[in-house]
Amino acid sequence: KMDRFLKLREARKARIAKRVKAAKEERKEMVKRARAYEMEYHKKEMSEANQKKQARLSGNFYVPAEPKLAFVIRIRGINGVSPQVRKILQLLRLRQIHNGVFVKINKAALGLLKRV
Repeated sequence: KMDRFLKLREARKARIAKRVKAAKEERKEMVKRARAYEMEYHKKEMSEANQKKQARLSGNFYVPAEPKLAFVIRIRGINGVSPQVRKILQLLRLRQIHNGVFVKINKAALGLLKRV
């Protein structure tokens, strides 16, 4: 019985050690990915600053790109809402209060959002 217990304990220790090693590897990979994202955003920021500077030096204006996506949240209930607004909320899949949805920003979506 003792031999079996010792074997099980050793197997458990091996499993735990393997899991700890995997977690360390995963953590290293996560840090590596985070650094890559940080570098990407830093490069983007620097290129934006350079474009602004170059436009200013050449006597032009730099217009930054507008966002392509918006997150819309419904914060009002249904009481006292006109039928048109109610239909727009339905089209945007905002049927309940405190629901949110990602919306691709285009002319049609902006028109809907201005009405709401």
